[in-house]
Amino acid sequence: MLKIISNIGRYSLMMWLVFSKPQKFKMFWRRFLEEIQLIGIESFPIVMLMSVFMGGVISLQTAANMDLPYLPAYTIGYITRSSTILEFSPTIISLILAGKVGSNVSSEIGMMRVTEQIDALEIMGVNSLNYLVLPKITAAVVFFPLLVTFSIGLSLVGGWLALLGSGLSSTDTYVFGLRSFFKVSDIIYALSKSVVFAFLIVSISSFYGYYTKGGAIDVGRSSTKAVVNSSVAILIANFFITQMFLLK
Repeated sequence: MLKIISNIGRYSLMMWLVFSKPQKFKMFWRRFLEEIQLIGIESFPIVMLMSVFMGGVISLQTAANMDLPYLPAYTIGYITRSSTILEFSPTIISLILAGKVGSNVSSEIGMMRVTEQIDALEIMGVNSLNYLVLPKITAAVVFFPLLVTFSIGLSLVGGWLALLGSGLSSTDTYVFGLRSFFKVSDIIYALSKSVVFAFLIVSISSFYGYYTKGGAIDVGRSSTKAVVNSSVAILIANFFITQMFLLK
């Protein structure tokens, strides 16, 4: 318990230093663009792969369980859309990215810590947390909603392709279900979750990387802790965000 309280205190102090004003905006902008490439653009392939097959599985499972005769045929498209937007794209994709992005962020900063590069920055009078972490958090918060939007679109296309290939539903029926009872608030809910999850993944991973002690083995341990704790934080935050948005 004392260790948890200590970590929360150090995390809060770290965030205070992270969100101070950058000393050189040009340097911040350059690092921000680098992190957009590393965190955002390089995540497109895994998001694409996961989303297409995820949408296909949801639509096929829904179609296979349409046993009740009074359920309209467009229910397949409706459930696929709702499941994808409300939960699968924002939450499952974020959990996948917690493994990819979180481990990369933690190992990068952790290696800089054990090789004393962070100490060198501080000796030169640089706010190392602001310099290293703020561009990562900003890039993730900006780009994660784009990744989730991309994931939603591909999931719905994947569902359509799966149904078309299996012959379980027609295109017109599926599209009608996608359009039925659509609410813009669902999109706002999904994108809001993606922003929160992006912040949690990068900030928690940066925390474990920044306070790494030891050598290369300890960097690996910090990376594992970062992924596990980021995933737990996502699940907890998902519960409370759902209560705030959907259970008013």
